[in-house]
Amino acid sequence: MQTITTESEEKRYAELQYMALGFARNGETKHLAVMLRAGLPVNLSDAKGNSLLMLASYNGNVETTRMLIEQGADVDCRNDRGQTPLGGAAFKGYEEIASLLLAHGADIDADNGGGMTPVMFAAMFGRIKVVEQLKEHGASLNRRNRLGISARSLMRLTRPINLIFGRKAIQRTSAE
Repeated sequence: MQTITTESEEKRYAELQYMALGFARNGETKHLAVMLRAGLPVNLSDAKGNSLLMLASYNGNVETTRMLIEQGADVDCRNDRGQTPLGGAAFKGYEEIASLLLAHGADIDADNGGGMTPVMFAAMFGRIKVVEQLKEHGASLNRRNRLGISARSLMRLTRPINLIFGRKAIQRTSAE
């Protein structure tokens, strides 16, 4: 049986998708949950491949991130640039969101483009607590990106910049 939709129905569905993406981006968990219960796909993505989970996690919306994961969102769904929600959370320094993603099986060593792993993004942008958190979950500071640069090297290279912005340097440990 073939379902035929009218142009008006297709336009309305596009509007609803756009609204859902905004709800994820802005942390409007209750509205988004209603849409998911009505049948909206949990892994809906925007034109750049950013899933609802990517938008929620990248924008620091903990409750929306949690709800999407509970609804079955793919924690490793990549956008068109190859970035994962964990990579975005590490880049932004969102510890609680990184914890949620890791607890639900996010790939800690996912290549987020150019061989950059989440811990490399966290190190490069001085997200010290997230670096420590990812290390505790098994991320290596010695793994290298496609340019041959490790997270440990990124921390050394960005240390002066991070100090200017008031971020404390990560203490060296003998564990790595």
